[in-house]
Amino acid sequence: MKLRNFRLAVVVLALAGVGLVNAEDFCQKTTDHAVRACQVGARSDYLLALGKCDNLADPASRKACRQQAAADLAETLQGCDDQESARLTACEKLGPAPYDPVIDPANFVTGVTNPYFPLKPGTTFVYEGQTANGFEHVEFAVTRNTKVILGVTCIEVHDTVLLDGKLAEDTLDWFAQDKAGNVWYFGENTHELVGGLITTIDGSFVAGENGAKAGILMKAHPAIGDFYRQEFDLGNAEDFAEVLSLAESVRVPVGAFPRGLQTQETTPLDPSLRELKFYAPGIGHVLTIDQNTGDRVKLVEIRR
Repeated sequence: MKLRNFRLAVVVLALAGVGLVNAEDFCQKTTDHAVRACQVGARSDYLLALGKCDNLADPASRKACRQQAAADLAETLQGCDDQESARLTACEKLGPAPYDPVIDPANFVTGVTNPYFPLKPGTTFVYEGQTANGFEHVEFAVTRNTKVILGVTCIEVHDTVLLDGKLAEDTLDWFAQDKAGNVWYFGENTHELVGGLITTIDGSFVAGENGAKAGILMKAHPAIGDFYRQEFDLGNAEDFAEVLSLAESVRVPVGAFPRGLQTQETTPLDPSLRELKFYAPGIGHVLTIDQNTGDRVKLVEIRR
């Protein structure tokens, strides 16, 4: 029996050595659950659509309604597959561990002074650019208000987006900096509007509530290849950022910056969305480029 146990132990160790015995892959498990939720939601919407089709008296209209419902289902299920691919790609970079950052209030400082994302109360950053949706005017106002989240005092930013002069988004964001210099994103309260009416609050989250967790908006010492979560509320708020360059030359109306930080932001919730963002030392965010449309939204003014 002792020899048999010894041989079994040798086999287990050998398997572990070639990677055949692994710890749980929590990123993969999260992906599996998120994809299943997406698929169940798609089929639920499909069944409700069929129920509405059943109440059309005209046979031709009823048939067309059912065909549209089937087409919508196929499109949404394809979207679920696309989300799965995006999540798996992210998992390859993030690794298998659970995403569960330790937030210790004693590890945070007053104010946000990271050179790539300084937030001085009373400062407003104004961005503008022509986009596929219209002329975009953004005001990112660093307020003197604070909000305590998970025991950490966060700076509140009021972020508004106007499209062709009409309010399209109205958001409160909450940020705090740790002692190492990393800027953490603790949540947002966001509203999207059409015609002055709120159409959705999707994307709103507060770290510590309903499984939502803080992410890093800007690292203290970015390095090329860094890939990290900027926020985490599964199925609702899941932005990623990757550092592409530390010496990117960029020119915007407020000035020219020869050694800027360039990142790419993506989200599995909309795998087609890819944005390049540029940050200038001592200034912060200066330019966003939509990689699909080429739209550029530039920093045009800093109000202090």
